[in-house]
Amino acid sequence: MTQTQPITLTIPSDLAGSRLDQALPKLLPDYSRARLQAWIKEGLVRMDGETAIAKQKVWGGENIAVQPQAAPEEMAFSPEDIALDIVYEDDHIIVINKPAGMVVHPAAGNWQGTLLNALLHHAPQVRDLPRAGIVHRLDKETSGLLVATKTIAAQTSLVRQLQARTVKREYRAIVWGEVWKNGKVETEIGRDPRARTRMAVTRTGGKSAITHYEVLERFATHTYLRCRLETGRTHQIRVHMQHIGAPLVGDPVYGMKGIIPHRVMTQTLRDILKNFKRQALHAVRLGLVHPATGEMMEWQTELPADMKMLLEAMRHGDDEAAIEEDFELAWNDAEEDDEDFEDEEE
Repeated sequence: MTQTQPITLTIPSDLAGSRLDQALPKLLPDYSRARLQAWIKEGLVRMDGETAIAKQKVWGGENIAVQPQAAPEEMAFSPEDIALDIVYEDDHIIVINKPAGMVVHPAAGNWQGTLLNALLHHAPQVRDLPRAGIVHRLDKETSGLLVATKTIAAQTSLVRQLQARTVKREYRAIVWGEVWKNGKVETEIGRDPRARTRMAVTRTGGKSAITHYEVLERFATHTYLRCRLETGRTHQIRVHMQHIGAPLVGDPVYGMKGIIPHRVMTQTLRDILKNFKRQALHAVRLGLVHPATGEMMEWQTELPADMKMLLEAMRHGDDEAAIEEDFELAWNDAEEDDEDFEDEEE
């Protein structure tokens, strides 16, 4: 964070007996008590040349030196040299393959290191656009394709396409449970009244949300799905998969809370599942009408390595389970043959 000139002051006698973190807000009313306490904790406040402690008493006459720093949110729209996996780029749009773990837009707890910060460095002209040209988002731990714009005309066009539901967005998801047929989830999604940081299927007061899903592979305890969005609500696929009883593997909010069933599961698969710390969701395909040329364009990306590894472990686990089942059937058949042979002897 950017530093400013240090502030020096002397504790007046009328504050004698106060704690330092109580005295400073009275002497520096332009800064909040929370910010001053944070500066004390970070060692940015010195008293008589020594690092200050928030709870220590002042008696008047102490010399205080404060080294202010800009608040994180004040630096949220600063360019940062962050590498981007660029799938396509021209003078109007940029398509990015976002890694899991990257936040798209700055917010509380994630003021820096975001996709927006990276875009401001890569294409400085987006500073003049609302949200630096970002027209849709992916959750922090969801990987895959995302488009941003470089001009106000392109941004207006894509926002209208999103509103008209003509932007094609396809995902790959690995969920718990055996999903037996393709389907569509159509509900309203809104804030969960019991936890405002979560979304939930609601009967009233939410926004229309439609997700189509198709079974690609079915395993003993999981299913690999293709999901296609008609709408783009916050956490939509995650909420909808939980709603149909097939929560995403690794989802810390809508998932299975760390419970790993051991039925028909190899140790390798159990270990991978235990260490899979994000929702198994990847935006694999993106299609839209180019805002300048009117051409229909589409991009596709491979699954990330962690989801590939998870699928391979599931496939291998199913192979081993099939071998064990065949062996058990053969063993049972052999036992029945032995019984028949013994009966004949008697």
